[in-house]
Amino acid sequence: MNNLNFINPFSVREDPGSSVGDLYTQNFSRHAKTGTVILNLGPQHPSTHGVLRVIVELEGEYVIRAEPVLGYLHRMHEKMAEVKTPWQFIPNMGRVDYLHPVAWNWAQVGACERLAGLEVPERAEYLRVISCELNRIASHLMWWGAFVMDLGGVTPILYAFEEREKINDILQIITGSRLTISYFRFGGVSADIDERFVRLTREFIPYLRERLKMYKALVTDNVILRRRLEDIGPMGVDICQRYGATGPVLRAAGLPRDVRRDIPYGVYPKLDFAIPAGPSDDCFGRYLVRLFEVETSLNIVEQALNELPDGPVKMDKAPKANWKLPAGETYFAVEGARGQIGVHLVSDGGKTPYRLKLRAPSFCNLSLFAEAAKGVLLADAIAILGSLDLVIPEVDR
Repeated sequence: MNNLNFINPFSVREDPGSSVGDLYTQNFSRHAKTGTVILNLGPQHPSTHGVLRVIVELEGEYVIRAEPVLGYLHRMHEKMAEVKTPWQFIPNMGRVDYLHPVAWNWAQVGACERLAGLEVPERAEYLRVISCELNRIASHLMWWGAFVMDLGGVTPILYAFEEREKINDILQIITGSRLTISYFRFGGVSADIDERFVRLTREFIPYLRERLKMYKALVTDNVILRRRLEDIGPMGVDICQRYGATGPVLRAAGLPRDVRRDIPYGVYPKLDFAIPAGPSDDCFGRYLVRLFEVETSLNIVEQALNELPDGPVKMDKAPKANWKLPAGETYFAVEGARGQIGVHLVSDGGKTPYRLKLRAPSFCNLSLFAEAAKGVLLADAIAILGSLDLVIPEVDR
């Protein structure tokens, strides 16, 4: 990734008789003269939040170089898009990011709708916003609990799962799923909400607002957490833009970029909400931005429920299973929990897309790590990695 000249044990070897162990022995011998050590983080390690392998070179406890190794989980989603019809590919998107699948669902369906010129009923657009924002809250809560656990605090993840289960109970009413959700359909959504959905959602909003106050007292204001995060892993606007980082990582640097405002879609332009940015570009700033975004999403859901219009949840004569996209090219972007999700769709008018390119925010955010981790303590490198909120299936899509 950064041409760090690490020995790759899976590369073609000049000596076919040499083993992986031999190569690592040579590697350790080479670095023994300088006192550095090569260490593998992952691919099976809790701090990598999935099957990510990061090779780090250490001098004592300090990271000299770091190299993420991609491809361990590669599942060829883009290639599958070329051999599946648009209808068949909808469930794939929930597997790209299992923590915010609704956003990926929206990106693919939105790209197809834009290319075909489909008009989505207003009620369906509001339901898309409600489901996407509830799912965003669940994603941020999952990140919050796992991130604090990376730093040694086990209790918060239990609270995070408690709130997340309440959201999953709500989303299950309309989607039938709790994880890899496929709720959107071309021209609308698969099901309307009922009184139980509305009641549980309205009860959840004030409940979580009170819980956020407890999170602040228990975790955010904890001096141990702040010492672990403040002034660690600063990532300014320059480095974010060089690597294409978006979402909370970029907003923590002070740049309030958000697809919901900058490239409007759905009914977001009709809703009044703030874009949290700052207050610092370190790990603690990225922590705070995501908690602020939970509050923002609660406000959006509340507004959308209050303004929800009557009407159908799917357009008349919605596309059927044998629907073919018209020939053409389009790009559709949405704001996911980790940043800008993009779908570049090319169709030649056939039964399957000619090409579908996915822009995954986790891939760009991970690209920052090699530069940001250089010279920091290994424990701080774990904090930096966690603050990026990586979902590895996005990286190895």
